Amino acid sequence: MIGHLPSWKNGAAKSAILDFVAAISAPGEDFVPAAERIAVFGNDGTLWCEQPMQAQVFFAQSRAERLADADPSLKERQPFKAFLEHDLPAIHALGKQSVFEFALAIHSGVTVDDFTRIAKRWLDTATHPATHRHYTQMIYQPQLELMRYLRAQGFKTFIVSAGGADFIRAFAQEVYGIPPEQVIGSTVKTRLENGGSRFSLMKLAELDSFDDREAKVQNIGLHIGRRPVFAFGNSDGDLAMMRYTLAGSGKRMAMLLHHDDAAREAAYDREFRLSPLTEALDRADEFGFRMVSMKNDWEAVYAFDK
Repeated sequence: MIGHLPSWKNGAAKSAILDFVAAISAPGEDFVPAAERIAVFGNDGTLWCEQPMQAQVFFAQSRAERLADADPSLKERQPFKAFLEHDLPAIHALGKQSVFEFALAIHSGVTVDDFTRIAKRWLDTATHPATHRHYTQMIYQPQLELMRYLRAQGFKTFIVSAGGADFIRAFAQEVYGIPPEQVIGSTVKTRLENGGSRFSLMKLAELDSFDDREAKVQNIGLHIGRRPVFAFGNSDGDLAMMRYTLAGSGKRMAMLLHHDDAAREAAYDREFRLSPLTEALDRADEFGFRMVSMKNDWEAVYAFDK
C-alpha cells in the first residue's frame, strides 16, 4: 500500500479507501468482478474548485459578453444583466437549475463540435479570479490520485455532474483521464443538421436533462446500466447518487467531501446556495457516508500546493 494516494494524509479516510478496494478486489465474500467496479464522482466541488462560482458560469459570462457586444439591448435583460455585471448575489438568487439552464442555453445555435472547440479555447486562456491560474489547474490533486488508483484496480470511473456534459467532455480526457463517453451531465436538446456530406448536432435553447439530485440516479441507470459500488460527492445534489450506491447489495462506499479549508481552498457548506451541503452533512452518519475533510485528510489540495 506504500505509495498509494500520496496527497492523502494517513488516517481514517485514506485507510477506508485502501481497505475497501482491497476487500472487493481479493477473492472472498466481498469480491466484486472488475466489470462491476463502477465509481461515480461529482465534478464541481468534488473534482475541482467551484468557488466563487462554477467554472461553467464564468464560461457563460464570456459568451454573454460576446452576444451583448452584438446586441447591446441584452445588457438590460435578465439573466443577461446579472451575468454581464458579474452580480454574484443576483446569480445565486436565480437558483442552481436556472443558472445552469442559462449557461447551457446561451450556446444554442452552435454545433456540438464547434462548442467543444470554443470551450477548449476558453479553458486555454481563462483564469480563476482569485488564483489567476487556469481552471484546469484548479483540480484537486488527491482526487486525481484516487481516480488513477481506482482505475489501476480495475474500476471504471464516471463523472456524474449537474454541469454541462459537453463542457466537461472538452477537458475530461486530458485532465481527469476520463473519456467523453464516461461523462454524464446536464444537456440541452439537439437537432441533426444535414449539411450535405456532413451531419452535425446543433445545440438548441431547450433544456433536455438537468443532471442533479434524483436525475443523477436516473441518468446513471440510463447511461451506465449498473449500480455504482463507489460514489464521491460534495453537496446535497449528490445525495441521491450516493444513497443509490449504498443501497445495492454487497460491500460499497460513498464519500462526502467537506470544504473546511479556508487557507488552501474555501470553507463553506450551507451558505453556498448553488451547491448547498445541508442534509447530506447532517445525516452523513445515518446514511453511512464517510466524511472527507479537505483540511484534515488532504496533504495538498492542488498540484501547485506541493
